[in-house]
Amino acid sequence: GEASAQQRIGYIDSQSILNEVPEYANVQQKLDQLEKKWRSEIQNEEEEVQALKEEFRAWELLYTEEERRQKQTEITEAQREVEQLRKRYFGPDGQLYTRQKELMRPIQERILKATEEVATEQGYDYVFDKGERVLFMYARDDHNLNEAVLQQLGVSTTEQAEGQ
Repeated sequence: GEASAQQRIGYIDSQSILNEVPEYANVQQKLDQLEKKWRSEIQNEEEEVQALKEEFRAWELLYTEEERRQKQTEITEAQREVEQLRKRYFGPDGQLYTRQKELMRPIQERILKATEEVATEQGYDYVFDKGERVLFMYARDDHNLNEAVLQQLGVSTTEQAEGQ
């Protein structure tokens, strides 16, 4: 027989699958609440820095040299604290990013498992994720495994409902 059989290649769009998975909305909601809380905390700190600056400008002429240095140091420290807070919450390895990875991991693992199960059942050799920076010049719809993966995840979609 022929040694090189046709390889079956399918694809999913993880972003559109995520949008259908109810837990994803919950994760987004949690992250939005955290972000709002932290942004407001930072804003309060920034307003305090602003108040210190205004106080300094208002009284600057009456300060002794020592008081002036002290107040400027206080302002610099307060600004540094705001930056550290911003970095701790929103930096590349900040708490928002860490929390997002933490909350998303179980969902991503479920999608991966469901994709593997569908690919195995339907005899696909490769499954690409169209949503992850893979550039498809062309993809036939009948190789789109989103519906099957969502079904495997137990998520009902509009397409499945119409097909019944």
